[in-house]
Amino acid sequence: MIRSAAALLAFLAALPAAAQIYNWKDKDGRAVYSDLPPPSGEVKVLQPGRTPPPAVPANGAAPPSAGTASDTAKPKSVADRDLEFRQRRTAEAETQAKAEKEAATETERERFCQQARSQLSALQSGQRVARPNAAGEREFLDDAARAQEAARLQQQIDQHCP
Repeated sequence: MIRSAAALLAFLAALPAAAQIYNWKDKDGRAVYSDLPPPSGEVKVLQPGRTPPPAVPANGAAPPSAGTASDTAKPKSVADRDLEFRQRRTAEAETQAKAEKEAATETERERFCQQARSQLSALQSGQRVARPNAAGEREFLDDAARAQEAARLQQQIDQHCP
């Protein structure tokens, strides 16, 4: 019991040291330091223990170091990193879905080409070819219908197959 209480006390004592400190200017131009970020505007995140906040002169003017390069190199917040991660995952998922769709389209095209070439080969071989008519009965192709079907298949092959 005492050990867990001591561990809890040590943990709670270390929490303020891990908190971020935000620095920004309010509407009157005064420097404000807080552990909560401002609702809007430019903010500078200070890491505790690294750099103490600059002293504000008595006249309320901004310290000479305000607006340095450290303002542009702000670390990203957890929400920003999470948003970027989600955007990357969405983009990757879209890319993968597009690649899968293209692969499926290519497979279907290859299947169509193989089937059309097979049918054309059967028509050109001279064997009898039948197809169902409107009444569902078997109808054998005569030479004119065979030539017309072969021309149609050849056109499909030329148009869709490499």
